[in-house]
Parts: sequence; structure tokens; C-alpha cells
Amino acid sequence: MPLIAVVGRPNVGKSTLFNRLVGKRLALVDDRPGVTRDRREGEGRLGDLTFRIVDTAGLESAADGSLEARMRQQTEAAIAEADVVLFVIDARAGVTADDVRFADLVRRASSPVILLANKAEGHAGRDGAYDAYSLGLGDPLPVSAEHGEGLGDLYDALQPFFPEPSDEDEDEETGEGAPLRIAIVGRPNAGKSTLVNRLVGEERMLTGPEAGITRDSVSIDWEWRGRRVRLVDTAGLRRKARVIDKLEKLSVADAIRSIKFAEVVVVLLDATIPFEKQDLSIADLVAREGRALVFGLNKWDLVEDRGEAMKRHREALDRLLPQVKGAQMVALSGQTGEGVDRLMTAVQTAHEVWNRRVSTAALNRWLEGVLERHPPPAVAGKRIKLRYATQPKARPPFFVIFGTRTEELPDSYVRYLINGLRETFDMPGAPIRLTFRTPDNPYDTKG
Repeated sequence: MPLIAVVGRPNVGKSTLFNRLVGKRLALVDDRPGVTRDRREGEGRLGDLTFRIVDTAGLESAADGSLEARMRQQTEAAIAEADVVLFVIDARAGVTADDVRFADLVRRASSPVILLANKAEGHAGRDGAYDAYSLGLGDPLPVSAEHGEGLGDLYDALQPFFPEPSDEDEDEETGEGAPLRIAIVGRPNAGKSTLVNRLVGEERMLTGPEAGITRDSVSIDWEWRGRRVRLVDTAGLRRKARVIDKLEKLSVADAIRSIKFAEVVVVLLDATIPFEKQDLSIADLVAREGRALVFGLNKWDLVEDRGEAMKRHREALDRLLPQVKGAQMVALSGQTGEGVDRLMTAVQTAHEVWNRRVSTAALNRWLEGVLERHPPPAVAGKRIKLRYATQPKARPPFFVIFGTRTEELPDSYVRYLINGLRETFDMPGAPIRLTFRTPDNPYDTKG
């Protein structure tokens, strides 16, 4: 079982992350720095990955022989023994001198390092996360250990370091051979379990007229057209105000966790009453988590005047959820099997878009054309300059544009840029991420 060490300076949230991954409050957590002194080990789990994980004392500069120096030795020993090191910084505080110093120590170790920018919720956290590029430890993963955000990206980063169960299965869990992870979510009684049974071809899930039969998120390994699929049926998600029962709260948390670990999420709607407020809340959650998104209009066998209904639903989708404009919407019936194959084709297409990368050259040709046709508006008589663009990652497509005074860009212009990316590079429905940065040298006019 792989050994993962969580390291970083004091008070960056290492113990909170440790507790999140072991699923228990094993490590003491407090706002005061230096609570953790000894290495604490537990068995962690992230999706279908299991591992030993070690929480360590915060790395500090200290005199030889002192308590802090002995604590640091314990941490250095954990780094030496680890198969993977999670180097954690506080995104809200940005990169500190201690972070830079200890990044050099971690870089010299033989173990692979994954850089985590913790406490990355909110604008301040996201900005600090981008500063972490300067540490030279690869792309930082923005996470929030306290809120459980960003764990899907951590799963993807960890997966290559896990041994496969047998030689026959080599390379099947990563890369092109990995199972496609699909979560089916929606309001209670939208027909999720009936759809899952229809997809896998057996009565795998309990179904019935009562809402809320499914409580746990159930994972089913399956194959579609030769492609391995891990299908997750989830509990129905009601409005938060109506979730009172403790068991239902656990079921909802489990469903939300399934969204975080999915690659594609099918939001299943009841075609007779689609796009209620809760449907929109669920879709917005999926988009904020950055998952690929497909809408399934279930119970289509009960709909009359289907052409008019589809036109009406398509217009409603683009109007109510502009952040996933162009997302695929498939009419289907889990009861009769109509449209189920089209749904899986849409899922595969959405997954391809979600993984799409655009070359830097193509991006900058696009940006040059945008600036010629529609330059950013001047603010207080001063021009906003956008210099160059790049795509540091996919899953979902994530773009960074460098320039000056970018914090003053109006929201309308940012939406214009996102829509331009979506249309130019054929990314319908993708939850595109776009952020802006100022070059390190404010006098740099290159690019």
C-alpha cells in the first residue's frame, strides 16, 4: 500500500487534509500553529484509492537539538520513506520565505511531489494558488481541505502512483484504459435507479414509486461499446431546507462526494417538470466542481408534442444555465430504453471536450483576433492590456490570460472571452475556467 506524507510549514492545514483523507478526526486541529508534533499515520481513502498517510509536524527553521529541530527530523524521515509527498501551502497567505526554503528541501527528495494550495476557496485563495507556480514543483492543485473542494483533481494526480492489481490490468486504471467515471444525479424520483438498471441490463438497483429509495451512492463497474465504465447511482438531492433527517444528510453528502470524483455527471430531469429550482442548483454545483455535464430528460415517453417540448427545454437550459451553454440534452426513457444509447454517446462526447487542450499558439491567435474586434474597455481613462494566453491544464479546460489591470475587467467582458473560447475551440457545455494574472515584471511588455 503506497505511503503518502503530508508536509509543509505550520498552520497550512495539513492535519485538516489528513483528517479529510482518513475520514476521521484522528489528528488534532487548531488555529494555533505547531499543534502536530509527532508523525501520525492512518489509512486513507480517496475514491477507489487506498493508502497509508502520514501527518507531519510543520517544517520550521530551528536550532540544532531544539524540540522544533527534532520535530523537523521526524518530518524529514517521513519524506524519505514516502512514495508520494503532498507539499501543502496556505493559498490565502501566498508563498512565504519558509515555503520557498522548504520547497527546496522537498525537491531534493527522491519521492514525487504534488503541490497543494490549501484554503483556496474564494478569490484571495485562488490568487495565492497561482503564486505557487513560482516554487518550481509543478502545477499547484487548488484545494480546500476544510470544505472538501478539489479532491477530484488530487485523485487524478495520485492515481498514476498506485500499483495495479495484476499484470493483466497494467495501465487500465490510468490513461486511455481507465474506466470512465459517471455519476447519475438529480432530484428524488427523477428515475435515476431505473436508468442505471436499464444501462447495465439488470435489476441492480431497487426502484419503485416512492421517492428516496436510494440512500448510499452505489458504484457499478460496467462496459459500454468496449469502454470500461464506473457508474455511480446517487441519492436524490432535495432542497437543503427540506433535508432534516441525519441519514438523509449523510446520503446527500455521499451524493455530493460522488460528483467530486466523477468525470462526467448526468443530471437527470423529469421531462414532465424539468428545470425546477433544485435542478438548477444541482447543475450549478456540478459546474462549480468542474465536471463534464450532460442533461438527461427522463420519462420522455410521457411527453406529448415532443418537438415543441425539446425546443422549449433547450431555450430554458441556455437561458437559466449560461455557465454551461451548449451542454448536451438527451431525451430518454429509463422505463422503455428509448434514447439510452444516445445518452452514452453524449457522455463520451462531453468527456472528450472536458479533456480538450488548445495549443498556446492557437490561443494567442484567438486572443489577437478578439483584441482587434473588441478590445477591453478603458477604466477611468486607462487601458487594460491583455498580452498573452495559455492553458495550463484540462479536466475542465483551464485558461490563464496575462495582462495589466486585469482585476478591473468588467464581468461582461470576462463572459465575452469565455463564450469566445467555447465557440472558437468547440467546447459546448464545458465548465470553462478563466483567470487572469499580471506578469512578475510589471515593465515586461513581451508576449
